[in-house]
Amino acid sequence: MRLIALFAALPLLSGCGQNPGASGIDPRDAAKISRGQEVYAAYCAACHGANLEGQPDWRSRKPDGRMPAPPHDDSGHTWHHPDDILFGITKEGLVPGKYGPPGYVSDMPAYGSLLSDSDIAAVLSFIQSRWSPQVWRAREEMLRGRGR
Repeated sequence: MRLIALFAALPLLSGCGQNPGASGIDPRDAAKISRGQEVYAAYCAACHGANLEGQPDWRSRKPDGRMPAPPHDDSGHTWHHPDDILFGITKEGLVPGKYGPPGYVSDMPAYGSLLSDSDIAAVLSFIQSRWSPQVWRAREEMLRGRGR
């Protein structure tokens, strides 16, 4: 039932974002999800958790002032961001003044030199395929309110 509701909500999100690579995100594409799961396990799970759960106490700054890696499941804030932002953060890292506050230093590396655009889109497809229908509805409403 959850999967049916998810597939019903997904068409509303097609075409989000301005980054050409972001347009390749498709949480309905089984091959892309499978590839994304492999890439996530190899490059993302060490920080964001094997089950997308993030690091412990992810809302509190570490002693160095940086934030722990957030979860990518429903409990996190990944779904609050449009696809082009998620793609950009993954490709370029959390660039201060662009994807984060000016002067902010993050542990999020840039993967653009390690992963192709299609691999980044596959990772984001995998992550999004794990979101609940409730999150998809909330995300669509929020993005609609932002004018995308």
